Parts: sequence; structure tokens; C-alpha cells
Amino acid sequence: MTRDQRLLGAAIAAAFACGPARAADAPVVLSEGRGFSQQDGEALYRAVCQSCHMADGQGARGAGAYPALAANPRLAAAAYPVVNILHGRKGMPAFGGALSDEQVAQVTNYVRTHLGNSYTDAVTPADVTSLRRKTP
Repeated sequence: MTRDQRLLGAAIAAAFACGPARAADAPVVLSEGRGFSQQDGEALYRAVCQSCHMADGQGARGAGAYPALAANPRLAAAAYPVVNILHGRKGMPAFGGALSDEQVAQVTNYVRTHLGNSYTDAVTPADVTSLRRKTP
């Protein structure tokens, strides 16, 4: 089993442990091989992010601390969420091995334009590709 497969498995286990609002709202759908099949930013947020960051993006505290994404000034720098999604941060697993550059761009743009955020400078898949190469 590769490191990416172990991280993906841990992320899925964590998602179910955190408990999405309703299973119908946050289906974890894996494409053939590996990764998530969703392409839409909102669907990806629901499948990958909301179980820890919550549907409203307010984050949570309990067994762990899940930071709020809602009205988060750190999201003003487009590279910040991209690098965190790709490589993880603190307790957040890396999703770079499970998400394509297009998917990372879509979920980043969703989070930056919803949940009380209004950062409209869109991230492109090419931006993600560049950050994927430049960061460890």
C-alpha cells in the first residue's frame, strides 16, 4: 500500500468518524483506481471537507480542532488553501494524491467564494500544477 493510499484511507475513516450532516449530503465516491470522482467544488467540499470543517465552514472542536473556513482571511492568498489541500497541515491529511489539479482548483474556488468568503480571483488547474511542483 502506498503512502497516498494510506492517507486516503485515513481521510475517509476520519470523514466518517467526524460524521457528515447526512450521508446523502456528503457521499464519498471514489473513481476507478483512486481519488474522488466529483469535479464540482461544492460536491467535493461536501465529500471531502465538510465532515471536519462542517457544512457551514465554521469548523469544530472536540477530539481534534478543525479550523473554520468561513470568513477566513487566510484564504485571501489563493496559494494557502491549495498547498494545505495538496500537502495537508498539522492534523489535516494531504489530499494531493487523491485529487486532480482540476479538483483542487474547484474546491479551492468554492471555499474562497462561499461560506462568507468573497475572494474572486480564481485558482486554475495550472496554478495547482505549479504549486504541486514547488512545494514538498
